[in-house]
Amino acid sequence: MNEHAIPPLLPRREYLARLARSLGLGLSIILVCLGIGMVGYHCLEKLSWMDSFLNAAMILSGMGPVATLQTNGGKLFAGCYALFSGLALISIIAIIMGPVVVRFLHKFHLDLQSKKNAPRKH
Repeated sequence: MNEHAIPPLLPRREYLARLARSLGLGLSIILVCLGIGMVGYHCLEKLSWMDSFLNAAMILSGMGPVATLQTNGGKLFAGCYALFSGLALISIIAIIMGPVVVRFLHKFHLDLQSKKNAPRKH
């Protein structure tokens, strides 16, 4: 038979370190995406930095814009930024939740393997 041994779960300390790295990477990506949106709104729509932050944060989180856009450049930027933000949000969630999902599936497979290898009672 071609049974493959599944390695044991990572120790809790290593798992938490991996989770912290994923969270740090996800938060870093959020800051970069937020910065791109803030600069775009500030330069193209002449919004204040605070209003630029608000608009960028609302679009990045999937809530939608707050300020009414006045320029064609600003509208084009907002559309592109919204498309980018949708993909970024999905990617960031995957990065942050990745270690949790992998650990869950790994534990599930370990449980299946232990049940498969357990002696049967007749």
